[in-house]
Amino acid sequence: MKKIMLLLPIVLVALSCNAQEKEFSKETLSHQLVTTDSTKVSFESILKKHKGKTVLIEVWASWCGDCVGAMPRVKEMQASNPNVDYVFLSMDKAFSKWKLGMEKHQLAGDHYWVDDAEGMKGAFGQSINLDWIPRYIILDKEGKIILFKATEKDFDKIQKKLNY
Repeated sequence: MKKIMLLLPIVLVALSCNAQEKEFSKETLSHQLVTTDSTKVSFESILKKHKGKTVLIEVWASWCGDCVGAMPRVKEMQASNPNVDYVFLSMDKAFSKWKLGMEKHQLAGDHYWVDDAEGMKGAFGQSINLDWIPRYIILDKEGKIILFKATEKDFDKIQKKLNY
């Protein structure tokens, strides 16, 4: 019985780590991101703009080798899923670096910058449990999260979710 009582917390933690998020927290939704013209806009308003569409969100940075390496696959997904809206959230530490990266890589979609000196470890990154980039999140047409935590190694899973 003692062994079971000792194992129970471990099992509960393990199960909660694998839980799929279904919606963003109020903190996440209220976070202010920066548009390409330097306007601040809430994450919630960004999501509302895409209501009624399947949305793929990519969290990336221009300095991230894995992000840059995944861009050809993202462009392939865009070509094969033209009815999906694409939203790119940059974790670059400087607005100018983000703009240069955006221009260099020419990804079609809506682009926003997470203005946080702490980057991935900042408030927005913490609110979405960001521990790796690129990170992909998919929302269904009702705005519900159908895939919360995917990386560049999960493109097959991402594609299946886009085709649900």
